[in-house]
Amino acid sequence: MKTGIVTLCFLFLLQTIAGQELYVLTEPASNIPAHSLSVKIKDHFVSRDNIYDRFSNRVMPQVMYGVNKKLMVRAGISIANMHTTDTKYESFSVYTKYRFLSKDELHKHFRMAVFAEVSKTRIPFHYDEISMMGDKSGIEAGVIATQLWHKFALSGSVSHTQVLDKSRNNKVLYIPERNYQSVNFSLSGGYLLFPGEYSSYKQTNLNLYLELLGQQTLDRSAYYIDMAPAIQLIFTSNTKMNLGYRFQLGSNMSRMTANSFLVSFERTFLNAFRKNK
Repeated sequence: MKTGIVTLCFLFLLQTIAGQELYVLTEPASNIPAHSLSVKIKDHFVSRDNIYDRFSNRVMPQVMYGVNKKLMVRAGISIANMHTTDTKYESFSVYTKYRFLSKDELHKHFRMAVFAEVSKTRIPFHYDEISMMGDKSGIEAGVIATQLWHKFALSGSVSHTQVLDKSRNNKVLYIPERNYQSVNFSLSGGYLLFPGEYSSYKQTNLNLYLELLGQQTLDRSAYYIDMAPAIQLIFTSNTKMNLGYRFQLGSNMSRMTANSFLVSFERTFLNAFRKNK
């Protein structure tokens, strides 16, 4: 009886978190389960960067916590050699997301959330692209909408970023003009390929993703549009592995690279800080 109850709980969790909306490069409007802790490590790497013309990578350990079903927080750091000759500590960031709308039905739901992220980096100002992954210090805020239909989930986001770099307030004339503000957007689709039907929490999930990511700077006209296919494996409902490839569709801005890879591993601990009664 106890085993049956545990299995039903896990099956409910699988339906609740909707694996096909656990996007690889973006966030959905849904949160991690309430009172749960997730530990994640990402490795973002490029085969040839535009500074040193060599392989470089950025490792990003992160910790996430579900405060309740509507609110989650995340903290992380980045360690990389993308802007330096040696691998060094780069940045620290804090992210929070609040889900303010949920319309849940059987095998489908629509959710919306607002989010904000603050990042502080020690890296010098390089490139036109505004990235909060360790390249720029700043603040970003936006809104996300996610629709789930059984095995397919579609999500879109729009956000605004302000770079908080000391050069923004000095009187130095930079040529070309530096970018300190941007509008960012994403459109992400995810499809649950396996299993066809849930019968046990031990089943491995295989999800396929395709994500479109773009940015338009506001200081001067510079933009990029990227595409990112990805695959995801979820083991025993609490361990996730991602592999994604991001490539440029169009751009007129200075960037570190036009293509990159991302590998990540995440483990979720349910009810991490709630005592059993």
